[in-house]
Amino acid sequence: MFDLDRWQEIFETIRKNKLRTFLTGLSVASGIFILVILLGFGQGFQNGIRKEFEADATNRIWVWTQVTTKKHKGLNPGRSIQMQNSNYDYINSVFNNQLEFRSSLFRVRGATINYKQESGAYSIQGINPDYQQIENQKMLSGRYINYTDLETNNKVVVVSNKIKRELLNKVDNPLDEYLQISGINFKIIGIYSDEGGEREENRVFIPITTAQNVFNGSNKIANMGFTLKPEESFEKALEVSTKFTADIKQYLQRKHSVASDDMSAINVHNMLNEAKRFYTLTDNIALFFWFVGICTIIAGVVGVSNIMLIVVKERTKEIGIRKALGAKPWSIVAMIMRESIFVTAISGFGGLIFSMGLLEIVGPNVEVDYVVNPSVNFSIAISMVFILIIAGALAGFFPAWRAASILPIEALRDE
Repeated sequence: MFDLDRWQEIFETIRKNKLRTFLTGLSVASGIFILVILLGFGQGFQNGIRKEFEADATNRIWVWTQVTTKKHKGLNPGRSIQMQNSNYDYINSVFNNQLEFRSSLFRVRGATINYKQESGAYSIQGINPDYQQIENQKMLSGRYINYTDLETNNKVVVVSNKIKRELLNKVDNPLDEYLQISGINFKIIGIYSDEGGEREENRVFIPITTAQNVFNGSNKIANMGFTLKPEESFEKALEVSTKFTADIKQYLQRKHSVASDDMSAINVHNMLNEAKRFYTLTDNIALFFWFVGICTIIAGVVGVSNIMLIVVKERTKEIGIRKALGAKPWSIVAMIMRESIFVTAISGFGGLIFSMGLLEIVGPNVEVDYVVNPSVNFSIAISMVFILIIAGALAGFFPAWRAASILPIEALRDE
């Protein structure tokens, strides 16, 4: 039941102790403010890490070779390991049920790209159709390389939006136009964009069969890329991908006579392992932010409790008079707790509104490496305020119970 006299009494007490009440409220508000800001930047850090992984498929597995560094089966170190189509076909066949997307890659070295009077130095790569999903590329117009292109050795090319601006800027629609790769005409069939930005758009793609046949690639490949089918959990996906990477590495080491402890010749990079390290890091940072924020809130609540002890001490004689006039212990407790809850609630909501408003205004404009749009789930933030109010009630309860336990005669003797 609303008691106007009680609330007028609380406001009168606050009015008489403006500075003390302000400093108490400030400690509580700063606790919520710091917690929300820390959680916001923790979420921003997680957003930044996720954005970094958007450049490629998160579960991508990439295979490439270098030179041997160990003697093996009578063979000297320093041998250059060259993967072939048969290696890619074997992995496709044996692990077909596990694979989601797959592509081999052949790099065309030393070729030039020309369009009429314009020329540019870009990477030329022969790929399979699934490469689009592995690299997380999006088609802006036209189409990507398909299996018909592979089967018929079509001289077609997919260029990036960056190359369109730089090399084909005088053409409104470059589709079906022809550009020359080392003097050979290739028909432009599509324009793509890459989530990795312009650094990933410095490439043109042609069918791998065409690349191998036209540019003397024979059956050689430089890289292989794979993604595995989704699993029910991240841990299961990591387990399956770890076994897959170990299996294909052992196969390639055996096929190319490479020592098992040679860490240079056969390289298999599992993006999930990298993702796990980053996600673990972000989780640990989030836990640390929670710890710091909660400690700050606890400091504020302790401050409220100390202030309530001072209030009780200052009003000891008043409390004695109230009890002598018949005031019940719970009315004394309620009187002290109301002030504690009021100060905590107002300060907590003030800190929440200020911090959420700051994140809403500043967050979208934050341009820091690995931090993107720091924000906080409102339900979590409001839950923390209500937990803070409960803590404030407990902070006021113990001084209030101490006040209610004082005998009237002792209270009246207090100086």
